[in-house]
Amino acid sequence: MGKHVIVLGAGIVGVCCALELLRRGATVTLVDKQDPGMETSMGNAGVLARSSLMPFNHPGLWRQLPRLLKNDTVQFRYRPGYLAKNLGWAARFLMNARPAVFRETVEALDSLIRLSAPEHLKLLDAAGARHRLRDTGWVFLYRSEAAWDGSGLARKAFARHQVPTQILSPAELTEMEPALSPIFHRALWIQGSYSVDDPHEVVAAYADLFLRTGGTFKRVAATAIRRDGQRWTVQGSRDSESLSADRLVVALGPWSKGLLKTTGIDLPMAFERGYHMHYGGRDGARVSRPVYDTGGGYVLSPMARGLRLTTGVELDDCDAPARPDHQLAQAESRAREAFPLGERLDPAPWLGRRPTLPDSRPMIGESPRHPGLWLALGHQHIGFSTAPGTAKILGELMFDEGAQSRYRAFRPGRFL
Repeated sequence: MGKHVIVLGAGIVGVCCALELLRRGATVTLVDKQDPGMETSMGNAGVLARSSLMPFNHPGLWRQLPRLLKNDTVQFRYRPGYLAKNLGWAARFLMNARPAVFRETVEALDSLIRLSAPEHLKLLDAAGARHRLRDTGWVFLYRSEAAWDGSGLARKAFARHQVPTQILSPAELTEMEPALSPIFHRALWIQGSYSVDDPHEVVAAYADLFLRTGGTFKRVAATAIRRDGQRWTVQGSRDSESLSADRLVVALGPWSKGLLKTTGIDLPMAFERGYHMHYGGRDGARVSRPVYDTGGGYVLSPMARGLRLTTGVELDDCDAPARPDHQLAQAESRAREAFPLGERLDPAPWLGRRPTLPDSRPMIGESPRHPGLWLALGHQHIGFSTAPGTAKILGELMFDEGAQSRYRAFRPGRFL
């Protein structure tokens, strides 16, 4: 088979895949309807953390479910009509919260994060973006003893997988982040982790590196894909925008579901949407690393553009209208209890979509019954942390037939 590859999707996952395949000698065309890093990759909290091995569907979710289904928390919202249409996905998501599946997922995600971190550092250096990196970790905040006790499952998982942490007393937390209000009973400092001050600029720098080293980027709004003989064709919104290659990688995040339907693939994917807004700090107040207020349901991250407040999960259709009034307003209110937030800096809230499969693991590999069609999608909340590792796995699978047994946890065939 030839070595011309089209990578559909110029978010962090697609850009990293394009770079890896180019490094392996393929001729690579990166395709997106927008410039690199303009969608989901733009709006995250900028964290590259070992602690991201904890999926949302863990055994403790069953205990939390009655509270979450009231649909009034900062952490979780849903549109009833969307949930009613996707009860099958929801049931599979809950079934994958069983302890045995949870342990398998944690193991898989930990391996992917471990693989990704050193690759991120290499890419940041090669792309000239290392100045955007902080190595100060991030901090989980707990407002009560009950909240701390409720996090025991996560702490056990961190310990089992050697995630370095340090418990902070209120006084130690104040010494580390003096601008935080003294409302937290305890904190957990996740060490050995990184964050960046502008995720979009990191993706853009990686994309520039791709172009400088021989890659090609085309702005095309893909409307369909099809198999033409031994090649794959991407159809754009106009006939003149048709592209073809020997192999096609779909890394379109939440938009993968709609596009793959055009070739008969029905992904079991749901959309965990979320919002962000930037703020100033009153009288110059700041935090020096991202902080996660577990009770408030938000993350506050220091960014080049200001303090970025990111919300929890909103289950809804991928392209449904934004509904930030309740969730973002509630998160902002809770954040103002904890930190002297200033005025909003953005004209409107940003909306992003996190593509989630029922077991909270991405699909990485060749699609069953579709030779030459490769998938790198479904990274839920951790695409930014795990994109370089995803790219490494994809490259091994594509060019080393013996690699399949090493990455069975991510095989597309588990759902397709």
